[in-house]
Amino acid sequence: MPHPAVILAIGFLLGCAITALLPKRRERASRSTGKPTHRRRDIMESAVEQRLLQGPSFVCVGGGTGLSTLLSGLKNFTRNITAIVAVTDEGGSSGRLRQEWGVLPPGDVRNCLVALAEDDNSLNRILNFRFDRGELEGHSLGNLILLAACELSGDFSKAVEELNRLLAIRGRVLPVTTETVVLRGETVEGTFVKGELEISNNGSRMKRLWLEPSSAKPLPDVIEAIPQADLIVLGPGSLFTSILPNLLLEEVASAIREAFVPKAYVANLMTQKRETEGMNITAHLDWIASVLGVMPDYIVVNHTPIPKDFLERYREWGAVPLYLSREEELYLERNNCTIVYADLVNIKDGKYLRHHAQNLAEILTRIAKDYRG
Repeated sequence: MPHPAVILAIGFLLGCAITALLPKRRERASRSTGKPTHRRRDIMESAVEQRLLQGPSFVCVGGGTGLSTLLSGLKNFTRNITAIVAVTDEGGSSGRLRQEWGVLPPGDVRNCLVALAEDDNSLNRILNFRFDRGELEGHSLGNLILLAACELSGDFSKAVEELNRLLAIRGRVLPVTTETVVLRGETVEGTFVKGELEISNNGSRMKRLWLEPSSAKPLPDVIEAIPQADLIVLGPGSLFTSILPNLLLEEVASAIREAFVPKAYVANLMTQKRETEGMNITAHLDWIASVLGVMPDYIVVNHTPIPKDFLERYREWGAVPLYLSREEELYLERNNCTIVYADLVNIKDGKYLRHHAQNLAEILTRIAKDYRG
């Protein structure tokens, strides 16, 4: 049986080959210029591409499902997207690869790459394929391809950059750092906790949070992208394990804080069991402001009722909906944080609550264009 590393490399090459076929297929179709339908299609595609190239510039900070959902909507409005992704994930396939291979967790990066790809449905089926037996049980093919790319290039950021190029994504995905960092914290009871899983289990009781090593540096491209944005977007996503880990790198927080561009926080639809249990929206925002050093200029909040059956299901999971109270509205007004209400509820696969990617992207695009003038 081939060595697992060989299997990973083959998987990577297979992914490259599949990706390489896509533009060739489009190229063959465009050669058939004898038919007016092809000419019209080329003109339309060129017009769409031009519109996307002229779209506003976004820097989106986060990780997990929330960030990939946001990106899947934004890519329909612009190509000028930089996704900055946390690298503290310890669960599932990413956690195992981090422990066994010493690679940075690839799962959130993979999800963001897929979300920004031209044909995310096809890529989802391929890159999110999960093995169910043998040594690879529990691993997704996309994670293994990223691991193989990292092994071949010798550098996680180069591996991600290569996949950015090969997948021809609408924007780019950057890990916030390529150094191995660990999330640490202290609870209100004085208990010290270590790692994303322990932080998540104690999130609503956290008193302070930090990264080790404290000297970890972000990627230079991350710092370079921030001041060039028309809008910096924080979230949606898990507060303590997706958003804050990026901001705990002081150079990242400083670059965002000092950038002369608006900052927007996208509030979650629901609390998360243990992690944000008992926390309202302003409690989320206070944590972000305390780590970032400044209150975001905008907060985007859902105001659409969540279907009753989903409310009951999520309550069984220890989650409740997040809506702004009148007291919270007054608090945000006093802190010069503009509230933007929207219909953000989307039911995915008939099972899960997610942000409505298109509606959210439209709102953020409007804010960014207003800034550009």
